[in-house]
Amino acid sequence: MAALFESRRHADDADQRREYVRYLARQRGPMIHALMLVATLAYAVAAIASTFIRSSALPLPLRLAPLLPLLLVAVTARRASEPRHLSLLALLCVLLLEGGINLNSIGSVHGGSGVMPGLLLPVASSVIWLARWDFLCAMALCALGPLPMLLIGDIDHTQVVQYLVYMCIAIMLSTVLRAFMARTLFAQFQLEQQLRERANTDDLTGLLLRNRFLELARRTLRELHQQQRPACLLYLDADHFKLLNDNHGHAAGDAALVALSRVLRGQARGTDLLARIGGEEFALLLPGLDLAQACRRAELLRQTVRQVERPDGPLTISVGVAACHLPHESIEALLARADQAMREAKREGRDRVISSRHPAAEQVN
Repeated sequence: MAALFESRRHADDADQRREYVRYLARQRGPMIHALMLVATLAYAVAAIASTFIRSSALPLPLRLAPLLPLLLVAVTARRASEPRHLSLLALLCVLLLEGGINLNSIGSVHGGSGVMPGLLLPVASSVIWLARWDFLCAMALCALGPLPMLLIGDIDHTQVVQYLVYMCIAIMLSTVLRAFMARTLFAQFQLEQQLRERANTDDLTGLLLRNRFLELARRTLRELHQQQRPACLLYLDADHFKLLNDNHGHAAGDAALVALSRVLRGQARGTDLLARIGGEEFALLLPGLDLAQACRRAELLRQTVRQVERPDGPLTISVGVAACHLPHESIEALLARADQAMREAKREGRDRVISSRHPAAEQVN
C-alpha cells in the first residue's frame, strides 16, 4: 500500500523531519560522545600546557575545574537517546569549553591568544548538530563566548577585529560543511526509507505485507487500548479467484488483485491499515470504529468492488468482520476471528459480509 504507507510516513513534513532527526541521533550519537571525550582531553592538555607557555592569574586546579562537568556531560551523552537531549548536552559541552577558554585567559599577558582556540569549535562541531536550532545556538555560543575576555581584557582593538574576522570565516566554513553533510545524510535517510518500504510492501498491489501489517497493527491496538477507543478488522477474500487464474491466466488474476487493491485504497482513511495477507486475501484495520460502523464500511466496500469487471463477470469478495472486545486481545487473535467469519461468508454463498461473534462466546471449529 504505497500511497497509504507513504501518507503515514512521508506526506506529513513535520513527521518526516522528526523521523529524520531521530535517524540523525542514532547515526551521530556515538560520534558526539567520542568528540566530547576528545574535547575534554584536549582541554586538559591545553590547560596544562599553557602553564609552560604563559602566566595566568588563576591556579591550574581552578582552570581545570570544567573537566569534571565535561566528563559528566560526555557520560550522560552516551546514554541519551532522545535527539533534543543529545542536542542540549552538546550545547552544554560547548558552553563549558567556552567557559574554560575564558578561565585560561584571565590575567594572561597575551589574553588575545588565549581565546583563539575557540575558533576551532565551530568547525570541529559542525557535523554533530541534529537540527537548525541547535546549530544556530552553537554558532552563537562559539562567536559570543570569548567576547567578554576580549572586551574587558587588556587587548587592543586590532586583536578584537582579527578574532571577529576569523570567527566569521570559521562559522561560514562550518555552515558549508553542515549543509553538505546534511544533504548527504538526508539522501541516505530517504534511500533507507525507500528500501524499507520496498521490503515491507507487496510489489504487485503496493499494500503492506503481512509482517509489517502485524507490527503496525500491534502498535495501533496498543494506542487504542490506552485511549479506550474501539477497533475492528476486516478480512476479505476475492471469490472464485482460482477459477479466474485457471480459465483466464495469471495476468487476469493479477489485474483483478490490482483493481481490488485500488478500491481498498480508495475506501481507506488515513488512519486505517491495509495489507495483502497472502494470495487473494486482504486485511483492513479500522481504528475508532465499532462493529456496526465496521459492518457498514464492509458492505459499502463489497458493493464498490462489484463494480469491477472480471473477464467472467463482476469481481466479488467475501468479508469477515471482527471487533476488538478484549482489552489486551492480540492482532493475531483478531485476525483469526475475522478470518473465521470470512470463511463462514464463503460457506454461506460468498459475496457477503459476516461479523464474528464475541470471543467469549466463540467456539473453535
